[in-house]
Parts: sequence; C-alpha cells; structure tokens
Amino acid sequence: MSDSNSVEKSATPVAPPAQKAPRRVTKLIAAVVGVVKHASSSSTSVPTNSTADLARVTTAAGSAALLSSASTFVNAAPQTRTFDFVVEERVGAPDGVDKTMLVVNGQYPGPTIEVGADDRVVVNVTNKLPNSTRNTNFYDGSMAITQCGIPPGESMVYNFTLDGYVGTTWWHSHAGTQYTDGITGALVVHSKNESVPVYDGDLVLQLADLYHTLSPALLNLYFTPGGLEGTPGNEPVPDGGSINGVGQWGSHNSSFFNITLEANKTYRLRLVNTGSFVAMQFAVDNHTLTVIEADGTAVDPIEVSSVSVAVAQRYSVLLRTNQTAGAYWIRADAFTYDNPGVQTEVRGVIRYGVDDSVMPDTTLLDNPPGLADTTLQELNTDDLVPVGEKPVPDSTFSFYFTISMQYASGPNYLSQFLSFINSTSWEPLEKTSSLYRHLGNKAADGSAVLADSNLITTVNEVHVVDMVIDNLDDGDHPFHLHGHKFWIMGSGAGRFQNQTLTDKTPMLRDTLVIPAYTWTVLRFVGDNPGFWAFHCHIQWHMLNMLPSQSSAFDIPQYMLDQCARS
Repeated sequence: MSDSNSVEKSATPVAPPAQKAPRRVTKLIAAVVGVVKHASSSSTSVPTNSTADLARVTTAAGSAALLSSASTFVNAAPQTRTFDFVVEERVGAPDGVDKTMLVVNGQYPGPTIEVGADDRVVVNVTNKLPNSTRNTNFYDGSMAITQCGIPPGESMVYNFTLDGYVGTTWWHSHAGTQYTDGITGALVVHSKNESVPVYDGDLVLQLADLYHTLSPALLNLYFTPGGLEGTPGNEPVPDGGSINGVGQWGSHNSSFFNITLEANKTYRLRLVNTGSFVAMQFAVDNHTLTVIEADGTAVDPIEVSSVSVAVAQRYSVLLRTNQTAGAYWIRADAFTYDNPGVQTEVRGVIRYGVDDSVMPDTTLLDNPPGLADTTLQELNTDDLVPVGEKPVPDSTFSFYFTISMQYASGPNYLSQFLSFINSTSWEPLEKTSSLYRHLGNKAADGSAVLADSNLITTVNEVHVVDMVIDNLDDGDHPFHLHGHKFWIMGSGAGRFQNQTLTDKTPMLRDTLVIPAYTWTVLRFVGDNPGFWAFHCHIQWHMLNMLPSQSSAFDIPQYMLDQCARS
C-alpha cells in the first residue's frame, strides 16, 4: 500500500500505459523483514541535504563479515544478549559518492545481531534523528501496525525471544523509506538443530541497491502526478549497489569489499538482499555454490552457478576454497533498467592461499570465466525442498487477495497511482497503531476494511490458512509475511480457478516473488497472536491472528505514551 495520505481509497481500474517500462519487482517504499522482531524507524520529512556538520559513516573491514563459531552459541546456556543502537544522520559514500545516510551506530550496514536459538534479545534503540523512528507482537516494529514511532531524543527497548526461528534474517527500519537510506543489518540465529551440512567458517554478505538521492525526495518524485518520466508506476532506478557497504560508481571508487579466507575449507556465505528494489544475481568466479538454506529453512543441498536473491530474501550457500590459490571476483549483478551512469554489477573479492593485497585479474571484470561444470545453472526455486520433507497439513481456512496498481477514485484521481490489495491502499492510523486500537476488542473471522484504508483479515482460532492471491499487475512483487512462514502450495499463469495444488513437498519460507499476471496459493499455520503485516514494497496487508489473545497483550505504558509524541 501507499505511504502517502490518500483521502479517496476505492480503486479506479485504468488500463496500463502502452509504453510502460517492465518491472521485475515492485515499488520503492516500505520494507521487508524476517520473522523475528527488529528495530524500526519512521520518517515524515526529508532529512537535511547539508553534509557539512555530519559525522561520516564507517564501513567495517572485510573480516567483520566473519561470524563467530556457531558452537559459541549452541553450546552456551540460554542467556539475554543486549545490543545498543543509536540511530542518526551521517554522511557516507558507499560507492564513492557522498550522500546523507540514516545509520545505526555510525556504520553501514548496521551491527550484526548474532544469537543462539534459545536466547532472549534486548535491543535498546535511541533516536537521534530529527523525526520519530520506528508473546511480543508489539515488538515487531511495523509502523502504525504494531507500534508508534520513537520520538526524537527518546529511546525504546525491544525485548523478545526467537520462538524457534533458526537461520539467516535481517533487521531494519520499517516505516516510509528509511531503510533505503541505511538503517539495516543482519540477524543470525544459531542452533544445534539446524539441519545443514558441516562447514568451517561463516560470513554474512549483505547485498543492496543504492541511490545517490535521499529516498524521501525520490518518493516525492514517484508520487508526482503522471509518474516518473510521464509513466505512472515507474519506480526510481538505483544508481548502483554495494556488498557489505562497499560499491563502485564510475571513477569515484575503486574499492571493493574483500576478504581473505583459508584454503581448502568450506565456508557458509549468508546472502541477504537488504535493498529496496532489485534482485541481486550472486556468483563467485570459478566456484560452484551449494544452496543449503532459504529464508531460515534448511533445504536439501543444490549445486548451482549463481543465486538470484530478491529483495528481503536470504540464502545460505557453501563455497569451497579448493581452486587454484589466488583472488576471485564476487559478483552481484542486478540492474536491467535505464539510468545513465548506473553501475550494473557490484563487485567484491574473495582470496585464499595468497597475501591479503593480491587482487583478481581486472581483465575478467567484464569477461567472467565460466565454470568447469557447464551443466550448472542459476538456482531454480522450484527445486528447493525443505530438509525432512514433512507432510503439509490440510487447509481449514482461506481468503482471497488481488494485487493491482490503479488510480484512486475521486475528482483528482490522476494525482495518485497507488498499489491496492483488493480495493484498499494502506494508510497508517494517526497517533496509534492497528494493534493498539484493537486492545480489549473482539473480532469476527474474515476480512474487513477499517478506517477506509486498513484491510484486516481476522483468524480467531488456530487454523491452517490458505492465502489465494491473483497478481493483476504487470510487475513482479516480492511479498513477505511477518510472524509466520508459509508453504508455497502452487502458482501459475493467469488467475486462480481452483487449479490443482502441489503434490510434492512444498518449500517453506517467508518471502516469495509473485510474478506478473500469475496466481499463487500460500499456506501457513495461524498460531501466532497479533497483527502481522503481509506486504510488498508499496503494498501492505495485515492479518489479525487470534485476537482473543492479542487483545489482552500487556504492552508497556511508555510505548503507548509515545504515540502522542510521535
């Protein structure tokens, strides 16, 4: 849904323009996060463009990507692990071009949270931005859904356990476009019960597209009547990207994220797309990748040449340092859109068996070598199978959504080209959140529209829920569900007309690309009380799970009080 304040919310179908640019993924704004909770921010005005008085962003050395040994966490007694986050404006240059950024603890990407599966996580967030930032559903961090913002100069404590989540995810601001400007970081949960092959080392690679202009300014252009370049629905195209906060743009930056590993070892690379718009095609020259995890679900190992990581998706791949000693290019190829000067491929370096200063052959930059095994291909997500292949429960409850891009109705409808789920385009409630508004209330099963813009589907008992989705838009949309994982029961071209669902073990994950003009059926167990967002970058939807329990949440009073000051 849109973050703009639309008065007229009913949809007016309009035929798409004949020359509309293709869109592989959906709109710029909003955020997608893992099932675990995360720190959050909200912005209602453009941060200052003056960088004269701002401190600079720091970028961690390549070795900082290496994680602790998993045994450090899985063999330790459960404990509370505390993290202090300070959110502020700084000037950074991830790809060599100075820009104002919003960052945590002065760094981009932000600190990695690394914990054990049975630990309690406490994150103390202090807001030093000029605007507010953004069973513990109220710590989910979704602006105007599960909480209000953190007013300037104030703090908030996120305090939660992981409820069985294991694997790779991330935290980020979840309001407006703030995470586009830098409020992101990795979150890794270790567990002895994770069913993945043994490996020797573990590192996070955060892949992200990058804009040289502050995102609120881009958002204003995006909502200009008539759209960017005269085409409603066209998204701002990134200028480039980064790998762990380092990119290359023109002649401005010749630096690369680089790391030296040990030879003849097996490393787990945790790939996280923390970007705002485009999928990232990840590969390492001369090396086969073995996929072992997707969105926190261990999968039967698959050998591939590369992996396409959609916005907010996570994959773990094994890389074996068993080739000739030397340095090799990492590639994150993302951009297929028109933008003069855009850096279409982001590069990094992995080396082993040689000195830290050795760099790969630069003649290979634009001529990547092929793998010795020419049968290997890019990962086909249809091949993903969860480890264990447990039977999927039968559905006991279902509801239907359509996804579309349309003009809002009303006399000035041409001024707003919005994203819709069914007939609503999401708009935040003022001085409260959907969860807070619900406290003490009862709700009936089914879908309802509240405040003219909040589409809420209520599941009042524990059910196995099917979401039947028709994507009527001409763009692909990476949708994410908070608080749950879903099985992908089926998909295909056109609209859903009771097609036969899968007869094999479906993949279980929390973020899925729904292609243009296709249907998809997702199934999950609705057993986690609270208001959970189901959304894409500009399209939002909420699920009200077990309201008899969430209406009795004991929310800290200071969080309720912050609504009036947000």
